Amino acid sequence: MLHQILDFLREQLAVHGYWTVALALLLENAGVPVPGETILLLASALAFSEQRLHLPYLILVGTLAATLGDNLGFAIGRRGGRPLLDRYKHWFRIPDRTIARGERLFSRYGAATIFFARFVFGMRVIAGPLAGVLRMPWGSFAVFNFLGAALWVTVISVVGYLFGRHWQDLVRLLHRVDVAVLLVVIVVAAWLWLRHRGRRGQ
Repeated sequence: MLHQILDFLREQLAVHGYWTVALALLLENAGVPVPGETILLLASALAFSEQRLHLPYLILVGTLAATLGDNLGFAIGRRGGRPLLDRYKHWFRIPDRTIARGERLFSRYGAATIFFARFVFGMRVIAGPLAGVLRMPWGSFAVFNFLGAALWVTVISVVGYLFGRHWQDLVRLLHRVDVAVLLVVIVVAAWLWLRHRGRRGQ
């Protein structure tokens, strides 16, 4: 299953290239919980192993898409306010504790929160909309948003690129994991069937 998901993402990147990365990061940073980080990692790995994509272009496209996405999220949050945020967290199953954590960070660090929010689990998706809801000045938001996007995209892309040399090892490992999972499922199913049959015979 895991290698099939990776194969699907790989196919999308092969066909649509930078557009796949741009759309994923745009949506994720605008507030839609899609696996933008995973897609960026995979694209960067493919930039090393297959050279269909190029690392500098990935960093450029990723930075622009992440910056624009956060600005869209900011505009939506500012226009919709708290009522929209309350509906939004139910639509996308975002826990209240994640929103509360974001509010605490914004209260403590202000606009600088935008810079490091991308590296905090759960915060990347809500940072832009939450900044808009909390009425952060757009000028400060824009500066920290761009700097954070540039650093985050560069770090993730470089990590993915360096990981690309082990891509085939990962694919082989996932094939083995799938086989192992299948064997475990078969053994458990057989054990449950035998147990059920034994109870019926009593």
